[in-house]
Amino acid sequence: MSASPLAQRTRSPWFVTTVAGMASFLDAGAIAGTSTALVLYQEKFALGPVEIGQLSALLTVMIAVGAFTGGRLGDRYGRRRVFTVTMILFALGALVLALAVTTPMIYVGILMLGFAAGADLPVSMAMIAESAPEGQRGKMITFSHVLWMTGVFAVILIGIFAGGLGALGARILYGFLFIVAIIVLILRTGLPESKEWTQARTESIATGETFGSLKSLFTSRYVVPLIGTGLFYAIANIAANTNGQFSTYLYVNVAGVDVSTASTFNLIAFAFSFGGTFITMRIVDTRYRMPAFIVASAISVAAFAVPASLGVVSWTLVLMSILYSIGGALAGEPMYKVWSQELFPTAFRSSAQGITIAFTRLVATAIALVTPQIILGGPQALFAFLITTTIASSLIGILWLARIKRAPTTTSIPTSADATAAVPDGLDQGVRPRH
Repeated sequence: MSASPLAQRTRSPWFVTTVAGMASFLDAGAIAGTSTALVLYQEKFALGPVEIGQLSALLTVMIAVGAFTGGRLGDRYGRRRVFTVTMILFALGALVLALAVTTPMIYVGILMLGFAAGADLPVSMAMIAESAPEGQRGKMITFSHVLWMTGVFAVILIGIFAGGLGALGARILYGFLFIVAIIVLILRTGLPESKEWTQARTESIATGETFGSLKSLFTSRYVVPLIGTGLFYAIANIAANTNGQFSTYLYVNVAGVDVSTASTFNLIAFAFSFGGTFITMRIVDTRYRMPAFIVASAISVAAFAVPASLGVVSWTLVLMSILYSIGGALAGEPMYKVWSQELFPTAFRSSAQGITIAFTRLVATAIALVTPQIILGGPQALFAFLITTTIASSLIGILWLARIKRAPTTTSIPTSADATAAVPDGLDQGVRPRH
């Protein structure tokens, strides 16, 4: 019997990448949309600074909890099964928030939305990596970051048109996320399970090994890249998270421009970030990856050096945003996503990402709590701090992660002596043939 058109279409790696990668779109939509929606809901539900702070923190914490939980379940029970359930939960959470009539409903909706968004991320990234053709894994994983930025952009556009509608505007935002989640859920029902995961689990059962247990992960050589990718992502994300959360605050309260002008500047930087990510897609699977990573790291450091040395005024903030948008497109989260697929075998891939994503979200929450105090003590001190964290994450990438051997796709646990074996030419193993 010939395959149906849907079955044929799901064999396309780019179809799998897009459908699975919509986890990044919805994660971004949940974060950016909630920051806007809570403001629009504040009058109807009497949400003060305390309640908005609690709900924002709840969203972040639940994303962290979801990432850890979803990562573990994705390794144990399969990619497709888990990210189908998480998408159902995401849609329900968005629906609760769109139809909320009481404050407790908002808390319940945020809890569901955050958990589902976090649980979907590591599983969807693993699915993309395991479906990508040889030599295109990095490109397809990086494309998920394009989808993440598209999610932010979509919410910004909705906010422009619905921002003056009060509570109705918030309902439109969450209604949009609900509709997208339903569409993604329908498309995902046509995806087959990851062949790589299925084969790895079959091999594990045949040999009597415990498939993907945390004990096996923490006692194997893969604990080294687990620590490395966790530290890289958490430290690199400090600059990205601070720039995203507090750029408007700096423009308005330090540089003295209005919100409308600040938003325009942010959109300009956003365009450069898109461009930088597409450049990353072109080079991430080539021998130019690490040379480009080094250049991108230098650009990121230079970005924060501009306001640190020349003062915090509108033009230095604009230049900083543009430079960081370009540098961070390779030397930040996109590179974390690529390394997270390459440095772990199938049995641990989803769990490892869940652990490092959860750790990073919690670190970001802690840093965000003290950032306003750092700014009050002198905004230039903030940029000196960001220079330090950017240098630290770059060195972790260059001197550590780029030198760790790429993981094989088998389920066997290599000896710890192989953990830190350096690549002869110093380039990442992602551009070399698979074992």
